[in-house]
Order: sequence, then C-alpha cells, then structure tokens
Amino acid sequence: MKSLYIKNSLKIVGIASAIMLGTASCSDLLKETVVSSISNDYIATTPGFVAATNAAYTPLRSFYATERGLTMSEYGTDIYSAGADGSFKGFHFYDSQLTSSVSILAELWDETYKGINTINAVIDRAPAVTGITDAVKATRVAEMKYLRAHYYFILVQQFGPLDLRLKETTGPTKAATRVSEQAVYKQIETDLKEAIAVLPAVKAAGDYGRATKPAAENLLAKVYLTRASSKFAEATDYANAATLCNTVIANYGFALLPDFASVFDQANQVNNEVIFAVQYTSDPLTNGFVDNQGNKLHLYFGMQYDTQAGMQRDVVNGRPFKRLKPTPYLLNTVFADRVNDTRYKKTFKDTWLSNKPGTYNTAFDISKATVTYKAGDTTIFIPGYEMPLAERAAKKYQVLVPSLYNYALFPTLQKFFDPLRPDMTYENGSRDYFVHRLADTYLMLAEAQFKLGKQAEAVDAINKVRVRAAAKGKEEAMKVTSVDMNLIMEERARELAGEQTRWMDLKRWNNLVERVKLYNTDAAVGVRDIHYVRPIPQKQVDLSENGGFPQNSGY
Repeated sequence: MKSLYIKNSLKIVGIASAIMLGTASCSDLLKETVVSSISNDYIATTPGFVAATNAAYTPLRSFYATERGLTMSEYGTDIYSAGADGSFKGFHFYDSQLTSSVSILAELWDETYKGINTINAVIDRAPAVTGITDAVKATRVAEMKYLRAHYYFILVQQFGPLDLRLKETTGPTKAATRVSEQAVYKQIETDLKEAIAVLPAVKAAGDYGRATKPAAENLLAKVYLTRASSKFAEATDYANAATLCNTVIANYGFALLPDFASVFDQANQVNNEVIFAVQYTSDPLTNGFVDNQGNKLHLYFGMQYDTQAGMQRDVVNGRPFKRLKPTPYLLNTVFADRVNDTRYKKTFKDTWLSNKPGTYNTAFDISKATVTYKAGDTTIFIPGYEMPLAERAAKKYQVLVPSLYNYALFPTLQKFFDPLRPDMTYENGSRDYFVHRLADTYLMLAEAQFKLGKQAEAVDAINKVRVRAAAKGKEEAMKVTSVDMNLIMEERARELAGEQTRWMDLKRWNNLVERVKLYNTDAAVGVRDIHYVRPIPQKQVDLSENGGFPQNSGY
C-alpha cells in the first residue's frame, strides 16, 4: 500500500492557504497579495471550495516539523535536554522564560484557530456549493472533520480547556469562552467518528495526502488512549483504542518496513509504514507557512561538528543548531542494548569523515596532541561508551566518549538529515513529516492491551516493533515475554525519539514531573505540576471580553 502522499496532488496547499480566513499579513507576500482580492463568498464557489479544502491542511505545518512544534513536543522531557544554542529555552528549563508572551505560543494558537475557522466555513458552506458531486463534497467535509479534530487535539493537549468553535466566524469578535477538556475531547471523538464513516480507505493515484479512514482511525485511537488516563476517562477508552489500532493494522495493507533505518530514507518516503504524512517539497511556495519554511527538523539535533579538526559545515552532515542534547537516560538506559537492537546505531550518527584535510591540534580528545587527515578519513568517532585513554590514543582520529559530552558535543540524531538541500546554509528541508506511522500504532496497541490486562496481546504487539529492530540472527533475543509500563515508555523512546511525541506521552502517562526530575538535570529544578499545560497566549487573555478566557493556573 502506498503512503498518503501529496507532492503532486495537493501541491497547491501553500498557495491555497492564501484564502484561509483571517490570514492577511503584511509580512507574508503570498497572503497579502492574494487575500486582498478574495471575498469570503469565494469559498461558496467551486474553485473557492476546492482551494479552501486544500488550504485547511496548511496549519499542520504550524506544528509538525517546525521549531515551534518541536519545542512543544520534545523540549524538557526525560529523553532530551538543552543544547548549547537556541531560543525558547524556557520549554527546556520550565523557568521564568516560559511565559504567556512567548511568540510560538501565539503563532500556534493563531494559525491553528485560523485553520479551524476555514474548516468551519467549508463545512457550513458545502451544501450550497455547485459543480462538485455530493459524494466528493461529503468526502471533503469528512476530511475537514478529521483536520478539525486533529487541530483541537493538538491544542487541548498543549493548553487544556479551549474556546470550542464549530461554526464559521465571519467578523472580528472578542467573545471567547473556555469549555472543559472533557467537552473538547467529546467533540474530537464526534468529528473523528463522523469522518471515519465517510472517508475512503485509500486515495486514488494523484490524490495522495488527504485524510483517509485509517488516518482518522489512528488519530481516534490516540485520542482514546490519551483520554483513558484523564480525570474524565470513559470506561471503554482503552478497549476502543485497541480495536481501532487492530483495525488500522489489519485492514489496509500497511506493514512495518524490514529495516528501521529505511523508514527515514529520504528517497523512500512513499512507503508502506506511513499512514499519514505532512507534505514538504523543495518548492518554498508549496511549503508555505508563515515564513515559507519546509521541514526544519534536520537543524535541531546536530552537534557542533563543523568547528572540529578536519571538518567544516557541508550539506551531508547538516547545519547544526545544537538545540536538543540527548539525556544520559536516553543514551545509557533506553539504548543500553546495542548488541541485539540496531536502533542506537541507526538513530544516532557516530562517525564523521574529513571534508577539510590537514593537520590540527586536538580539541576535546586529550589522548593525542595532533591529528592529520586526508579527505574522507574518519575525524570524529563516538563509540557510545567510555573507551580507555590508551585505546583512544591509538586511533588516528578524535574519539568523543560520554565523559566529554557537553552542550555542543553529543550523539546526533540522524533521522531527519536532509542531504537534498541546495546548499549548506539552507534551512528549508523537503523531507515529509510522518504524523501516523505503523510502528507507533503497534506501540499504542501494546499500551492499550496492557492497560486492559491482556498480556499476551500486549507482548505480541510490542514484539512486532522489537523484532523489526533486531540485528541479524538476534530476533529471538529481542522478543519479550511480558510487558509493563516501564518497557512501554522505553520502547516508545527507542522507536520514536525526536518524532514529536515525547512531551505528550509523558502528559498522557501523568508522569511528566516525576520523570523530568529523575532524568533531566536541566529541568529538574523548575518543572512543576503547572507545566502539564502551557500558558495561554497573553493576547488571547487580554482581548477576550468580560474575562471570558482566564490564564492557566500558575502563569
């Protein structure tokens, strides 16, 4: 089965976003020049309806594969702490920098609500649109309900109680009311159930990338799994999550790729493991969101290789922004098994080859005074263990051992490398972002089955992921015979490190504070119970009439 891919079919999303309601901006050329000539009535026309339904996908790019989304999903967790550089470190440290005036909070809030308003307009106006068959209109409305549920799910996890808007807002308003998380989750559930009833199982060639039935089922499974651990859980949540995961696994032809590393092969983005992806291309007009950015995850996990002996920045090794440093817990506990499990080697880059030959004084490796490199020689090796000084001295390159890791030098996540960028400074990557992939579905299934007390089913689900990661001949050694929450938490970290899931996972498990205090020395002092939600953007609080939108407690 092909992944849901839209590089050809929904390539107009970036331009179509120009008709998104309320998005006019003097700083965005596309939006400024197009919005000025389009009235709200345009959405009721055939071309307007088509453009609006495409545009509704664009806010996915406000969260996925962006700095703002990564900051809100991986910073300040048990597996990632602060690197040397970067903005928004309050999300790492949970300190006084994390305030309601932080720009990315308002950006996510504004762009997502604009998307929701466009969706509401499409749903409201669909009955009057002519020139499109009722079947196509019904499918597009179902897609809108998937997207609306998706956007509210992002927002409710981050901010808690929300202003739940289900009808188009056609003019400025200061009216806003926070409804309970329970009410938001109920609406998300309703939207996804209605979407599932209508959406097709797959898309025809040339129309990949739109929401489909398995994408909606996969999202609803995660919604149920999340709600199941809340104060307003429903008795059937875990069972419903398990049923939906099994449906996605069994009914649509998705399959785990044989090799973990191949999932992230940039030449193989249309693969059978991907259930739903946010599309990026090398065309900045297509990618467009706010500042025409592409997938930027390649920037944030890199160590400072480019100032080391024998090295200079290049396209292949990436532009290292040094934003996220793996915690010792991630490296030493989660990835402790490097004999049977291939994921440490396939997740982290450990070898750099010289692209700047010459003789240099060593910097971090005191086992030798100088190093000399020819082009292509190994310059830096990260063994992942404390290699003895004498052994390091015998190497012709610098060896970076764990005791030498610092905020600038550390194992580099390589899942998101983007060697297709046109030059070494270019930030806008063309790699797709996988929102739903089958390995996550298996791990959600394992969690739901464990919570239901179904050990055999949980073991079977988690072993599917573990066996895929096994070294050759080590498949049996990778199998487990029982499952507990510690295994589930570690398995999700091994499989999904860096994939914008961890903060939401810790929130779902109600152990964010506990695990950050245990495993993240940067954040241990600052993290508190208030940090299970983010501060509401201050302008939302200030502009809401009659105090209708109070700030989250503690901010």
